[in-house]
Amino acid sequence: MATDKELSDFLESVERRAFKQAVYAVRKDESALDIVQDAMIKLAEKYGDKPAAELPMLFQRILQTTILDYFRREKVRNTWVSLFSGLGPSGDEHEDFDILESYAAEAGSEAAESSADKIERQQMLAIIDAEVQKLPARQREAFLMRYWQDMDVAETAAAMGCSEGSVKTHCSRATHALAEALAAKGIKL
Repeated sequence: MATDKELSDFLESVERRAFKQAVYAVRKDESALDIVQDAMIKLAEKYGDKPAAELPMLFQRILQTTILDYFRREKVRNTWVSLFSGLGPSGDEHEDFDILESYAAEAGSEAAESSADKIERQQMLAIIDAEVQKLPARQREAFLMRYWQDMDVAETAAAMGCSEGSVKTHCSRATHALAEALAAKGIKL
């Protein structure tokens, strides 16, 4: 069972990394702060009685779920906005009003991205994901913890139950294998 001090220390240690991960996913600082706060509250309320060793994996799962929930809420919100967008200004002076002409997407946002760019990005991510899935299990695990979850070598070694040298070896082999596989497909990183 994690003590209050252990839980507090854990949350303090993952705060920046979780925020960075959430900002990368949602691209909005305010929303990322809300997501991290919600994930921390859920961990404390529902899993505060778990052993301290289980907290990192539980927190990552809660954080990912909270990010997915954010996207679901945004999708519903955007659906309602589009349904009611036809209820713009009425009257003779606004007869030719078009909401799309008055809407300007925020630069750098997904809405400002062209369809071709979205498709290209989705295809690229699908290729990378497929190659990551082809890695041996230990290499994949080390790679995802180190570079996706931004865990340091010691944290990764503790989570995997191996030495720090093994983590470094697994990560090195994974990055070289991914680079080769992607280069073979014409993708240069």
